[in-house]
Amino acid sequence: MGDTENTAERPDRPDYALQAALEGATAPPPPAPPDCPHCALPQDRYPTLHEGHWVLLEPRIVVPAHTAPPRRRWIITPDGNAMNLYPWPRTTVLRQENERRAQRLFNLSDDRYLSDTG
Repeated sequence: MGDTENTAERPDRPDYALQAALEGATAPPPPAPPDCPHCALPQDRYPTLHEGHWVLLEPRIVVPAHTAPPRRRWIITPDGNAMNLYPWPRTTVLRQENERRAQRLFNLSDDRYLSDTG
């Protein structure tokens, strides 16, 4: 039996401000214009999964994920939200597994080559 009288209630929604800032989801919400704070050119503004936080992305530009810094890799979900895959544990584990497999395959090739020649 737990002591529930001294337990503080948790908020219904977590505070996403720090995580959103780390990911660059710092765009002003509508109705503010979606202009880049650095160059003043218009951008595409997307809501993020961090409630109340928005991100500005270059319009009509798609770049390979490996060319963007890890915390700046955004995808647009079918419902129109921008989602940063970096903080999601599943993608981190998948990336580590792919790296492990590639390393194992690379080493396997070296071992096979050495055993055939020796």
